Amino acid sequence: MDLSEAMRCAPTSRRFKPDLVPREALVRALDSARFAPSGGNRQGWRVVVVEDAERRAALRDLYLPRWRAYTEQTGAARMLAQPESFDPARVRMVRRADDYANGLDRVPVHLVVGVRLDDLAVTDAELPRQSIVGGASVYPFVQNLLLALRAEGLGAALTTLLVPAEAEVRRLLEIPDEVALAAHIGVGYRADPWPQQLARRPVSEFAFLERWGQSLPGAECS
Repeated sequence: MDLSEAMRCAPTSRRFKPDLVPREALVRALDSARFAPSGGNRQGWRVVVVEDAERRAALRDLYLPRWRAYTEQTGAARMLAQPESFDPARVRMVRRADDYANGLDRVPVHLVVGVRLDDLAVTDAELPRQSIVGGASVYPFVQNLLLALRAEGLGAALTTLLVPAEAEVRRLLEIPDEVALAAHIGVGYRADPWPQQLARRPVSEFAFLERWGQSLPGAECS
């Protein structure tokens, strides 16, 4: 698959066929993903591949309380309870996310992504705001993995809602204390048609020339 095509049509997949995912497809995707940028070439990412039905059900049970708290926090719970009061497209998206959460045990493969804490270079740790830089040591790998899965014809759903359950996930999957939980990716063959292109804001809305707010010539054509 052409890289540009993969970047433009790799949606979050929340409905999956029950088909098994070939192990060789997962290995190929992980093999490609490992070439992600890595500060100091430390390559601190670690992945636990979960296929066992009981472990998938256990991950669902850890995920659901965090999903429900998230829906309350964002207003999605009210959207589910009173769908007639909201935009139908938005309601459809929330319903699919809710179905995904409740049926997480039926997603064929779960990829639990962690990162070795000693391999993080958190250069913004002393700034008077929430730190974000540490993610640069693992999320380029995660994005590579999503694109590699798309190239294999596999759908994927990336979330971070399991992260607050890090201690329980560590115990379940025997992850050592020096590895922090970074992401959860549900993987399988997509049940819905692939989109031709995702809906995204144009370049002109987020990219500027020389200073904030200064239009970037040519960006209006995107």
